[in-house]
Amino acid sequence: MPQIKARNIKPESLCNISKNLIDELQCLLDCPRDYFTIEVIHSTFIDDGKITNGYPYVEISWFDRGQEIQDKVAKIITSHLQKEGYKNVDVFFTLFEKNCYYENGEHF
Repeated sequence: MPQIKARNIKPESLCNISKNLIDELQCLLDCPRDYFTIEVIHSTFIDDGKITNGYPYVEISWFDRGQEIQDKVAKIITSHLQKEGYKNVDVFFTLFEKNCYYENGEHF
């Protein structure tokens, strides 16, 4: 279920880290590998009327797993991206409520 959505990060960088990243997250979260998705969202950053480079950030959308696990996930993702040359990485979490998330018309 964790949906990993990346902005201002090269698809090649995510391909390079994807296997090891999911291996590590799967072990930590104890959920099946096919629950994870990684998506690159192409964005254009604008500042004062000019296109800028922006900054790399990753959004994790998931069901709440507590602060300790969330902190560990943020560190794992940051570490993998820093090894790819991204010096500063923002990670933020969007929490799903089970009664608001539907799969095949049924909520969790």
